[in-house]
Parts: sequence; structure tokens; C-alpha cells
Amino acid sequence: MERKTSHADRVLEATSSASAAARSQIAASWHRSVQKHGLDPNNHRAPDKLEQAEFRSRIAANEQFMMVAAPRLDGLYSLVGRSGCAVLLTDADGVILDKRMADADTSTFERWGLSTGAIWSEEREGTNGIGTCLTECRRLIIHQDDHFHARNTGMSCMDAPIFGPNGQILAALDVSSARVDQTEAFNRLIAAQVNQTARAIEEANFRAAFPSARIIVADSDNNEAATLLAIDEDDLVVGATREARRAFDLATTGPLKARPASDILGRKDGPSGFERADRAAVLRALARADGNVSQAARQLGVGRATLYRRMRRLGLNDI
Repeated sequence: MERKTSHADRVLEATSSASAAARSQIAASWHRSVQKHGLDPNNHRAPDKLEQAEFRSRIAANEQFMMVAAPRLDGLYSLVGRSGCAVLLTDADGVILDKRMADADTSTFERWGLSTGAIWSEEREGTNGIGTCLTECRRLIIHQDDHFHARNTGMSCMDAPIFGPNGQILAALDVSSARVDQTEAFNRLIAAQVNQTARAIEEANFRAAFPSARIIVADSDNNEAATLLAIDEDDLVVGATREARRAFDLATTGPLKARPASDILGRKDGPSGFERADRAAVLRALARADGNVSQAARQLGVGRATLYRRMRRLGLNDI
């Protein structure tokens, strides 16, 4: 009788093939797991966990991000929690920082190692939703036998990356399912919601990072990514999301060198930037004065005749 091929056998066979990694992203991740990280698909040891002191330090370092993410985790869990799914938020190293799961499912998820403080990087756990999402910086589904470790093949995981205001990978948002009958079609529906929630967290975190800036939602050919620019009071772009950096050919990561918004967005300043600012100041004063030139002049600290001359110079004499 022919021996049934085990999951570990299939993984090792794929990693020994010279062409498998080129044909399949899952096989490429399996190959990294064996060849780069030296992992064994038959390893049944639970995932490593941080010591409490180090975990508390991670929480403190991500406090603002977690506050921004929390209500959006709640919203995602309200959609998927009753179907036997857990919602997990990690840091850039794959450490689970926060979770949402039903009491009835908690023991199952924790046996799998899905608990706060657990480390799910690809380097430690091989191919898995969290770790492979962080490694490849892309949304993905790791369905049951796609996992590297045989002990994880009962799970289905849907993940999306979250990028920080500096353009670098910041976190992974994960939904993991405890259902053995989870279908790939259902996974795709959940994955779409995971990606939408990840983008909402990324946008909210970006806005929180630039509280005094004007946030512009820019056009991009990627409708699934957050394309935001932060513009300061001097009309300089001081921040951009990862997708905005790509769309406008800005520095991929790190702080941005301030540049005029008009240069990036392709708008013309007009005769001069100073003249435009002067025009805006006059228009604001006239609006506050309900069109009364004398009152507007007093607001600006100039004489009525001076304001009339300035209005003519700025083409505002018909107001």
C-alpha cells in the first residue's frame, strides 16, 4: 500500500525543487523557511513569546498606534467574530500586540499560539499569514496546508500590511479562522474586509502623526492603498503615505524633505507665491468684513486707499 504523503514531505519536496519557488509564492516562502531560516516543518513546538517586561515595552512604544487601531479592530471583529475568527494586530516583528476573539474559541487559538506576546515572524514560524505578510509587504491568504509548519495546517489566515507615516512596514492585520470547513471563497471575502480595515488604520494613524497639517487625499492608480499627503501651514508637503510616496516619486521611506505642494501636485503658483498669499489674506479680510472695504482695511492694519490699490494690483477691484 502506498504511504500517504505528509504535509512535511510535500513542503520539503517543494523546497528541493529548483523551479517550484519561481512558480509559486507559497513555495518561495517555504524555500525561505528551510534554506534561509533553517526551520523544520515537523517542528511541533509552540511559537516563542516575549517576556512580560519586553512585551510591555512593545506596547508602550506602540501606544498611539494601538489607540488609533482599537475601534477599527472592534469593527472588523463585529463582522467576522461570530464565524469562528480571531482578529489580531502585530508589530513589524510579528509580535501579537492586540487581539479580538470569542471566549469559546480562545483556548483553541491559544493552543495554536495566537496570544498576545507570541512571535509570528516568518523567520521563527515559517510560512504563515502574519510573518509572510510582513516579509513580502503584501496582502495575502495562507489557507490551511499553505502553512509551513504541519501544526498550523488547521488554520486559515487572511492578512494585510499596515505601513507607518515614514513609509516603512509597521504592522500586520490578521484574521485567523478556527473552522476546519473554512472555504477559500469565504477566505477571499474576509480578506477584502481585512485589507479595507488595514487601510483605514493606516490612514487614521497617518492623520494622527500630522495633527496640525492639512491632509490631502491624492489620486493613485492603486485604489486599495491609502494615498495621503500632509501639507503644513506654509503649503509644504511634510508627510506622505507609502502609496503617495510611490505615486509622486518621493523618498520611499524616512522623513520627507519639505517640498511645495504645488510642485508635487502639478499646480501653478501664479505670478508669485507671495502674491498668491497676499491675495488670500485680502480675500479673507473682505469675507470677514462682509465686503466692507474700510472694515477690511482696519483688520489688515492699512489705510482704505492702500487696500484699494492692493486690490487693483491683485485683480480684485470688481469685488
